[in-house]
Amino acid sequence: QVHLVESGGGLVQAGGSLRLSCAASGRTFSSVTLGWFRQAPGKEREFVAHINWISGTYYADSVKGRFTISRDDAKNTVYLQMNSLKVEDTAVYYCAAHSRHTTMVLTTTFGYAYWGQGTQVTVSS
Repeated sequence: QVHLVESGGGLVQAGGSLRLSCAASGRTFSSVTLGWFRQAPGKEREFVAHINWISGTYYADSVKGRFTISRDDAKNTVYLQMNSLKVEDTAVYYCAAHSRHTTMVLTTTFGYAYWGQGTQVTVSS
């Protein structure tokens, strides 16, 4: 059975940093895109960043220059380094694994076959 487990969330002041991790088990994801999404209360789940199987990355405009996604396929883990955090970054953050072996930009939830349970990130002013 496949599991994605996020960790690293918490409470941080605006301007601070957090590093999220997502460890996968049950299968390897070295050949597919891994992504991070987030969902704030009362809002739709939105794309944050993804990294494809050749480590090409893509970011939402709202996080570009502040967040960095990376992967360690030996550990079957994807990371999200979040710097210069803003109050509006407050949300539950989810990692996801896509079903396709592709380098396409994949910014919707469609096609992401596996999801973690989410980790809360709260940024205070």
